[in-house]
Amino acid sequence: MANTAQSKKRARQADARYAVNKARRSRIRTFLRKVEEAIASGNGEAAAAALKAAQPELARGVTKGVLHKNTVARKMSRLASRVKAVVKA
Repeated sequence: MANTAQSKKRARQADARYAVNKARRSRIRTFLRKVEEAIASGNGEAAAAALKAAQPELARGVTKGVLHKNTVARKMSRLASRVKAVVKA
């Protein structure tokens, strides 16, 4: 356990950051799940709309330091290609 005042404060800050980041990750996963469900249902319009809503959330995850830039770029690219295939079909 933390002993000094500074280490106690840092522990409190770490707990607070953990809670915020956990909520952000959960929110991002919810948006991704909505895209996945729309793709699975075969509804192209819903999938495109869900992807359009998910992209800013993913980008926000990068700026807030929750996700790595390349991870988000890869996820967006793969989702976009899958949505494009559903829309085309």
